[in-house]
Amino acid sequence: MDDIEIDEVATPELDDPVLIEGLPGVGHVGKLAAEHLLEEFDGELVRRVYATEFPPQVSVDGEDGIAELTCAEFHAVETDGADLLVLTGDHQAGSNAGHYRLTSTFLDVAESFGATRAFALGGVPTGELVEEYTVLGAVSEAALADDLREADVEFRPDEPAGGIVGVSGLVLGLGGRRGLEAACLMGETSGYLVDPKSARAVLEVLEALLGFELGYDSLEDRAEEMEEVVGKIREMQDGPAVPDDDLRYIG
Repeated sequence: MDDIEIDEVATPELDDPVLIEGLPGVGHVGKLAAEHLLEEFDGELVRRVYATEFPPQVSVDGEDGIAELTCAEFHAVETDGADLLVLTGDHQAGSNAGHYRLTSTFLDVAESFGATRAFALGGVPTGELVEEYTVLGAVSEAALADDLREADVEFRPDEPAGGIVGVSGLVLGLGGRRGLEAACLMGETSGYLVDPKSARAVLEVLEALLGFELGYDSLEDRAEEMEEVVGKIREMQDGPAVPDDDLRYIG
């Protein structure tokens, strides 16, 4: 196969869709948020993106053990507030150059559907358990910051430490160079575990910005499942701290 291949599954008509990126990262916050959007709004699969930069593996599903080559997927979602083009998957690229090539491809797909705005979703690690979930922001241009502040997004100098690495960072960097209005929403998370509560905090900001409403029953169920794990982590907090360099944001 070529280094990158795109399967066109469907091409619905979308009205000025907003790209929502939710690939794996710290706490799986962005991925959880994107998958919850698809679950709540029953998104339609429109593109699969295959790449040699993804791990050499297949997923196996169903009673017949059907194998599917690793890929990233775009789903079209219609909400009362805005049409969405949701990007998610199980992996990011394996090299620096791969991140650039893949993100450029993702932006090409988004632009082919007419997207002019984008939100990258992810988590920013705190190194300790979080009681109240603040959402941090970054934008491709200063004019976008006011709307995020009105939705209670915080901007902190030099945070996240080490910058925003991976597709989330490049959606802002490369997207901004293309003229895309791009922002990153990062929910605070310990960095220790999958964090449904942080994903909900990010989605609540997205609701306010884009004007749709979500239910959260499934995320609440997942959060309850994590309580036992959180209890064990609390017992460990008196142990050695995790170095800040090991908690750099990858989104």
